[in-house]
Amino acid sequence: MTTNPLVKLHALGQSIWLDFIRRGMLDSGELQRLIEEDHLRGVTSNPAIFEKAIGETHDYDEAIRRLACQGKNANEIYEQLTVEDVQRTADLFRPIYDWEAGRDGFVSLEVSPHLAHDTEGTLAEARRLWAEVDRPNIFIKVPATLAGLPAVRRLIGEGINVNVTLLFGLPRYRQVADAYIGGLEDRLAQGRPIDRIASVASFFLSRIDVLIDPMLEKLIREGGPQALFAEHLHGQVAIACAKIAYEMHRHIFGRERFSHLADRGARDQRLLWASTGTKNPAYSDVKYIEPLIGPGTVNTVPLETLNAYRQHGNPEVRLEQGIEDARKVVEDLLKVGIDIDLITQQLEDEGVEKFVKPFDHLMQTLEKERLGCLGNPA
Repeated sequence: MTTNPLVKLHALGQSIWLDFIRRGMLDSGELQRLIEEDHLRGVTSNPAIFEKAIGETHDYDEAIRRLACQGKNANEIYEQLTVEDVQRTADLFRPIYDWEAGRDGFVSLEVSPHLAHDTEGTLAEARRLWAEVDRPNIFIKVPATLAGLPAVRRLIGEGINVNVTLLFGLPRYRQVADAYIGGLEDRLAQGRPIDRIASVASFFLSRIDVLIDPMLEKLIREGGPQALFAEHLHGQVAIACAKIAYEMHRHIFGRERFSHLADRGARDQRLLWASTGTKNPAYSDVKYIEPLIGPGTVNTVPLETLNAYRQHGNPEVRLEQGIEDARKVVEDLLKVGIDIDLITQQLEDEGVEKFVKPFDHLMQTLEKERLGCLGNPA
């Protein structure tokens, strides 16, 4: 019998999470099956995922009617639906969380994307959601914006698990890791325990190539001295950045500053590969899994990518391979006139907007359904 490649990934030290959540998967037992058969170890969600789940299915119709009749507004309905889903999902993963002593088995819930540039607003909503969900194996997702960084540090200091999301750039990754370590230091200084606090840094991948590849293709078409560099770089930038981030992680969490915390039970902030669905049909549908298999990391994948890897994945530890080539990719970008730091800042800004739009659209959908349930169609 052929071993499931997803199970092999777990044996190699990488956790596979599902970047999707939908009530129908909970009701049908599908998510439980993925846990049992594929060794799924967690779930991530975001406003775009909930917009698809709530707005494009009938899974939530009855609950929306019930909540509307209770007099709740669209925002209150959204929050109750998402909190209920996260609670149920966290309960499914709780045995894994307990078995692995809090290392895995997490479910993520994101603060409103409208708070991406509001530190105090992020803190208030994160604390409220943490208390409302009331499960130890959840992450509150906070964007890696400049306003998000101090929120991450303070939340970690308060003992709230954080998934730092919308992370694209290497300099920003260093700031994210620093915010996590700083939060642990703050908590330890207060004499509070740090051994059960968890965090992941969600490094987004495919969007990097989606933005840079057309620039490189233009250079290739134009020919000239930069064309050869561009050909070499095409489709390689996201993976290169991820490999460099992993090297940075090993350095940051191997230094004395963190070892002092590790001696008191602190866990490292794991790197999580996000945006791992292949958007370019010319690329492999497991492009953002195969080269990034490494111990202590997480890869959160869409359902389609999970199914693809189960069918034809080839598990092997590769994350530490080709680090010199990865550095050269980043260096060569400058030779063709592409500033990766400007690119990743653009991606961060666009990433926030890509969550704001579906969130707002879902609020409009919920308001329309709410009014319809009350007999007052919009």
